[in-house]
Amino acid sequence: MMNDLKQRLVDILKREGADLVRVGGVSRMTDLAVRRLLPSCRSVVCAAFRQLRGSRRGIEEGTTYYQYTTMAVETLEEVVMPMALLRACDLLEEAGFDALPQRRSQLIMAEEDSTNPEVDHSEIYRGVTGELQLDFERCAIDCGLGERGFSGSILTDDFGPFQRWVFILTDAELPEDPLVAPHLCDGCQACRRACPGHAIAADGALDRWQCAVYYVGAYRGTNPFMPPDALADDPERLAVIAGEADLTPERAREVLEQIHFYPNMKHAYMASICGKACDTACYIRLEERGVLTRRFLSPFRRRPEWRLPIEE
Repeated sequence: MMNDLKQRLVDILKREGADLVRVGGVSRMTDLAVRRLLPSCRSVVCAAFRQLRGSRRGIEEGTTYYQYTTMAVETLEEVVMPMALLRACDLLEEAGFDALPQRRSQLIMAEEDSTNPEVDHSEIYRGVTGELQLDFERCAIDCGLGERGFSGSILTDDFGPFQRWVFILTDAELPEDPLVAPHLCDGCQACRRACPGHAIAADGALDRWQCAVYYVGAYRGTNPFMPPDALADDPERLAVIAGEADLTPERAREVLEQIHFYPNMKHAYMASICGKACDTACYIRLEERGVLTRRFLSPFRRRPEWRLPIEE
């Protein structure tokens, strides 16, 4: 019975756009929030949705930029994945089970002084502990979706770091999928070297404020929208636009207020100029090594990386 229910669940999630579906039993979930959110939970369902490789093509070529944020972030998070969650939860409820959908709360953070580079920092509610949220990366690993790369991104055989995912907590005891033995990340640190703002430390830790500044385009070398007089009154102007500034959270806020070079998307999503260069570099490395199961006729990086002069 449960094998059949799981297959029906997989079928409906894939019909609604999911590319990968994995299930982990509650006994192997290391995030305590799972049991707090649904004390009767017996299984966690993880559904992952590919970020189209082509959504990064414009940033790679320096031609068009909005597709990454609109299609690879906003449309997945706000349209595709919520609908898939609703349909899958409907199925579980029709079978008589509880089903608690879980998508990221982009504007809620437990930390008092951190940020989410993908959204407007001024819109985030910080220090919110009353609303619990899953550790998405930890739960993805525990469900058997993939492994954690050097920068913290989840890597899968199909898409490398190019996916986003949601969860369903349910009291249905569904058959588990195996955990993934780490085999993709070889510690090359291409992700770290690719960050235009050097936001990834030698141990892989991410400085979220530093990331936020360069995610939206503070590095002149890959931002064709930056005017020549950008940050003209900032005392660290040259260091900032060269990606060499070491920004405190306070300084990061000041810089963020000066670098609105591209319209934001709906739902407070910041338009990304770097397009998560860390993940792109990781994907290119995985593709070069031939370890991804999904192959394309042409490699993603087809010519040397382009750069603009820091000072004109």
